[in-house]
Amino acid sequence: MPLIETASGKIWAAIHSCHDHAPSAIFLHGAGGTHQSFPASLRQLPSIQPILMDLPGHGNSLGGGRKSIVDYALDVVALMDALAIDSAIVLGHSMGGAIAQQLALDQPTRVSALTLVATGARLPVNPALISGIIADTEGTINSLTRWMWTRSAPADVVARTAKIMRATPPDIIQGDLIACAKFGVVDRLRSISSPTLILAADKDKMTPIALSEELKAGIAGAELAVVPKAGHMLQLEQPDFTSDVIDRWLARVLR
Repeated sequence: MPLIETASGKIWAAIHSCHDHAPSAIFLHGAGGTHQSFPASLRQLPSIQPILMDLPGHGNSLGGGRKSIVDYALDVVALMDALAIDSAIVLGHSMGGAIAQQLALDQPTRVSALTLVATGARLPVNPALISGIIADTEGTINSLTRWMWTRSAPADVVARTAKIMRATPPDIIQGDLIACAKFGVVDRLRSISSPTLILAADKDKMTPIALSEELKAGIAGAELAVVPKAGHMLQLEQPDFTSDVIDRWLARVLR
């Protein structure tokens, strides 16, 4: 898929059109990541038409990154407008989950359902990471990589995602971390009306289960599923388990 001209600039998106009559589902990656944060098992779910985008400044997308979740949410709206998508299921991982919440709050008619993966209504960030990603890029990426995975995670998958982060300009990663640190919608969660599935990992050091429980308590009717033997990158560490949970939930929500 070529770069798509939007009101926010040129954004790259992969549209898996093998399920033309299924509802669109937009996948939003986390800080310093790309669309490759999502496994093939999720991209191949038969009940949806997945759209995987690289946020501005990430992966194949042009331009600079943002320093606020609100601005990233506007980028998603711009892509939806360019693709003539009135509403979509929105699946967000980590920072992408914050963007998904922002969309559901500010543009409720554009979000038909939410899947929030390893995220929270607030995303505290150690200030040392924000400064360190510029002052000691390699050391900070190494630290982030250790915290994102369990020790049993496949080495090749860990190495691949670390390589993606190294390819992202440090100032863009810093902007992502600043955006996460500033994000906070705990007091607005009751306003989210979209059906919501929350996935948490039992060994997540970056967004612990307490943040997912806070989401469940705040969003009316939200469901919470815990993925065992996984860290922050649970969708890559336990792809089959994660995809099965989402698939079964979508079957109920979409019927």
